[in-house]
Amino acid sequence: MVRQLTLGTTGITVPQNAFGALPIQRDDMDTAIRILRKAYDGGMRFFDTARAYSDSEEKVGNAFSGMRDKLFIATKTLSKNPEGFNKDLETSLEKLQTDHIDIYQFHLVEQCYRPGDGTGMYECMLKAKESGKIRHIGVTAHKINIAYELAESGLYETIQFPFSYLSGEKELKLVQMCKERNIGFIGMKGLAGGLITNAEACMAFTGQYDVLPIWGIQKESELDEWLSFMNKDVVMNERIQSFIEKERRELAGDYCRGCGYCMPCPAGIKINICARMSLFLRRTPSAMWLSEETQAEMKKAENCLHCGKCASKCPYELDPPALLKKNIADYKRVLAGEVQV
Repeated sequence: MVRQLTLGTTGITVPQNAFGALPIQRDDMDTAIRILRKAYDGGMRFFDTARAYSDSEEKVGNAFSGMRDKLFIATKTLSKNPEGFNKDLETSLEKLQTDHIDIYQFHLVEQCYRPGDGTGMYECMLKAKESGKIRHIGVTAHKINIAYELAESGLYETIQFPFSYLSGEKELKLVQMCKERNIGFIGMKGLAGGLITNAEACMAFTGQYDVLPIWGIQKESELDEWLSFMNKDVVMNERIQSFIEKERRELAGDYCRGCGYCMPCPAGIKINICARMSLFLRRTPSAMWLSEETQAEMKKAENCLHCGKCASKCPYELDPPALLKKNIADYKRVLAGEVQV
């Protein structure tokens, strides 16, 4: 059985198996509603979305209209000023068809907002909480040192950070920091941007920690796999541990997580696809990666302007142009038949 997990001081207690609603922005409305309701019927009670995820909030709102007290909803604002914060909050409330948000999160922060820091941002959270429009104050980050500062500040009830079985000692330290401070830890990127495909290993690994994973779900078949664990005991064993160690060796070093925050690219390059092509070819062999359309995208990647915009926006502080160069070279070798996949 999936265990029940309480998110720190929020008191929010839900199954350790939650729904990440970024991918449903790629579904039509009817499909998204069907998937969301099936997730609820299957036992999921925590749904995470964001103002930045196009119509994801609207889909969540339509799916759960009239049943607001039966589940928990978290959403986010990318705004960097009070005016934008308040506009985003009101829009989210409207789209979600609710009078309150369970966890409202600063999205992808580059700093730890604090009372009196001159930005007015934390004061916005406090005011929204006092008015009842939000229940709890949360934050998401991608840079580990920022995440440490957020945890140490004592200002946030939840912290959302990438966490998967590829995570290292720095991420595990953050999980421990949150546990010691009674801060709810929400784990995003549990599939490392699509590079991880073994759901059982994901569940076994995450189940060892006080982490609420929000699995990014777009297809009903994906949902079915996560729901299958609701009534099944999945624990770490020698077989799964051996598999994870092999995965870590294969994905050691720098690799694109596919988050897309580096885009749009001035040269029109699909960086989050092209910078991972070598891994796609090795890990999920498919004819689609060698299609004329994909070849055209990889050809376009050769036109990198080296403007530095992608590198400046990468939350993982990677060098996307260097990754593109490596992946283009690997791709050409595959097309030439020099490397078999």
